[in-house]
Parts: sequence; C-alpha cells; structure tokens
Amino acid sequence: MYIATNRFQIQAGREEEFEKVWRERDSFLNDVTGFKEFKLLRGPTDKGATLYVSHSVWESVSEFQDWTKSESFRKAHGGTRSSDGLVLGHPNFEGFDQVL
Repeated sequence: MYIATNRFQIQAGREEEFEKVWRERDSFLNDVTGFKEFKLLRGPTDKGATLYVSHSVWESVSEFQDWTKSESFRKAHGGTRSSDGLVLGHPNFEGFDQVL
C-alpha cells in the first residue's frame, strides 16, 4: 500500500473557495488502476493560513507513479490554477509506503 499526500497552505478566510475547487473538479481517479481512495483533510489555521492535505491511497508506488505520467493525471490537473493568493506557496508532496 502507498499513500500520497500534498500539503497546501490556504489563505485564511478562503477555505470554502478552496474546498469548492476540489469538490467540483474532475479527478478521473475512480478509473485508474491501483487507486483505492481519496480524502481532502482540513487542519488548523495559524498565522493567516489553513493547512489542507490531499490524501490518496494506492495499491503500490509504481501504480501511483504510472498515474502521474498518464493522460488522466494531465486532465485532472490541467485546470487547477486557483484564484490569485488562494494557495500560499507551492504544495508539498510526501509519499509513504505502508509498513504495518
């Protein structure tokens, strides 16, 4: 099992806008080999930013990597530019292999 996450810092007060972008986007994940589940998590607000983490579960790291090179990935991420100042900085990716 492999878990892929991205951490986003969202300008405080614009959380609903960010969540709407995710709710309304076409992800194409349900048809991807190896994909198990997706969650968007909201964390604490601190220093003018709210932490969000996208969390996807995959059968293996290789299936996740195959998806990142696919047409489905390009389609899902092609129109994801958000309003100016919504996302503060770049998302931070972290990948994890399940050990237990």
